[in-house]
Amino acid sequence: MHHVTRRSLLAGATAAAILPAPWVRAQSGALRLKCGVVTPDTHPATIRLREAAERVARETNGAVEVAVFPNGQLGSDTDMLSQLRSGALEMFAQSSSNLATLVPRASLINIAFAWSGYDKVWPAVDGELGAYIRAEITKAGLVPFDRMWDNGFRQTTTSVRPITGPADFEGLKLRVPNSALFTSAFRALGAAPVALNFSEAYSALQTKVVDGQENPLAIITSFKLAEVQKYLSFTNHIWDGFWLMSGHRTWSRLPEDVKAVLARHFDQAALDQRRDIEGQGVAMREALGKAGFAINDAPAAPFQDRLRKAGFYTEWKGKYGAEAWSHLEKFAGAVS
Repeated sequence: MHHVTRRSLLAGATAAAILPAPWVRAQSGALRLKCGVVTPDTHPATIRLREAAERVARETNGAVEVAVFPNGQLGSDTDMLSQLRSGALEMFAQSSSNLATLVPRASLINIAFAWSGYDKVWPAVDGELGAYIRAEITKAGLVPFDRMWDNGFRQTTTSVRPITGPADFEGLKLRVPNSALFTSAFRALGAAPVALNFSEAYSALQTKVVDGQENPLAIITSFKLAEVQKYLSFTNHIWDGFWLMSGHRTWSRLPEDVKAVLARHFDQAALDQRRDIEGQGVAMREALGKAGFAINDAPAAPFQDRLRKAGFYTEWKGKYGAEAWSHLEKFAGAVS
């Protein structure tokens, strides 16, 4: 790998001078990139993104600066994805479930109750399944980094009753991401899913517009949902992760040595963040109990049976296609 120098940066910029640069050049000549994410300051993803940015700046002697904007400061998931595609934003970490509005097969990893644990998830997303989804993302004009970030197994919180089996979802107004897959899964379980950007979720829970929501523990903790919810049910219904991406317009104009530095440090940060999420699970569960949640575990088998009988798996296998579904089942095991 080549060392980044100001000369190489300027050479790269000159080569792309016929097009408007997607970055802002400081008077010092530093290359400044913006990275947006919806997670708050305290979330492991935000913390590790900032650490990676610091390592990039250190290795390049300040020639490359990545400013991380957490907590949706640059807009909603939808807003930032649009900015990424236009070149107004250089980097963005988005969950597969939200990315699926643009790249439908990105949600293949979000099939309800497909994953029994991380021992199945990481070989899949670091291997053949991840490569298949990255190729789909690339077709949409985006450039995903190689390593996926962990958004955790998703759990259910409600203000009305715990979720112990499929019957408890009946008629429940549940906030879900703007994802056809999520809406389909919870409707098949008998719930009344309400698609909202997460920026609107706390208010909707507080005012009882919805009865509950579902998210990983890190999100439930970071956004203090114990203030507006009573029950936390460990349903482990969906695993989701973040894809850290750049836009093709931006990435194609970066010098090769800059790309290498960014890829190395941000991919390492993803691996560090995965360990953070997995290692914090027990502590977060205990902390959420102390925060006021009534906590219970819900076994997966009854939910899977309900989804099979409702035709959920058959429907989505048909939508994704046999090839895509085979990549999933190679790692997750038989789903449908």
